[in-house]
Amino acid sequence: MAHVELSLSEVLVPAAGTPNEQEFDNFGQWSATVSRAAEPCLLVDADTTVVAISSAGCDLLCLGAPEDVIGRPLLEGVRLVDFSAQPSELTEQETDKIPPLLALHSGRLARGLLRVQGPGADAGTTVDAISTPVLAEGAVAGSLTFFSPV
Repeated sequence: MAHVELSLSEVLVPAAGTPNEQEFDNFGQWSATVSRAAEPCLLVDADTTVVAISSAGCDLLCLGAPEDVIGRPLLEGVRLVDFSAQPSELTEQETDKIPPLLALHSGRLARGLLRVQGPGADAGTTVDAISTPVLAEGAVAGSLTFFSPV
């Protein structure tokens, strides 16, 4: 026969001056997590500058090494192309709708397919991108994106 006990206690409230979970640097924690991640992921700040990217993310997006990408604008290194037979680069209006930027500007989750063209003459790699805004002090400070090859 199973024995279950239930215990109720008062909520622990931190003393004044003691940091709680909301006061930690949320953006800094995500940056460290993304840098060490085995999955293809990317963190950009409010100015669309790459703050952190995983090695797998660099490989999938044909960007080289993470240290070559961090600190640069996202769209400076990534060549996004349309899904036509003769791929051409996306216009500025179209790039504003890619998940990392859409999550940043809308403050909401965003998902979509991207076609990334590497340095060669290949047709490009299609990736599924899921982005979420990252908050700091209640405001959108960046976006976190996970990628998956399709």
